[in-house]
Amino acid sequence: MDRPTFLFDGDCAFCSSCARFIENRIKPQADVVAWQFADLDALGVTEDQVSSAVYYVAQGHPVTAGPAAIADLLRGSTLPWRLAGGVLAFRPVTALAWPVYRWVARNRHRMPGGTAACALPENHPARAS
Repeated sequence: MDRPTFLFDGDCAFCSSCARFIENRIKPQADVVAWQFADLDALGVTEDQVSSAVYYVAQGHPVTAGPAAIADLLRGSTLPWRLAGGVLAFRPVTALAWPVYRWVARNRHRMPGGTAACALPENHPARAS
């Protein structure tokens, strides 16, 4: 794995819209890949993990999820985004971002670009958070 990989849910229209924004506007130094098309075993993550949150996987770097993964992605980008990633990576900010992230994940079918197909199943672990 030469470049870091940022994994998102390719079955979710809202997540896919966010991934396109990341690729087109943020232009990270990472591959932005729907987890459904990634070799999860080679990346060291499970389907249960990546179906609950975005993940950032980089060689020699701890695997991160949710807001921490977004912070890592942003910190590997251009200056204005790198600054935002630095702020988000600050532990108190990351801790505050998790409840917001979980709320968005539970309501992603209601977000711009989202569809009913984006809704997490009632028994999905992310819905309980």
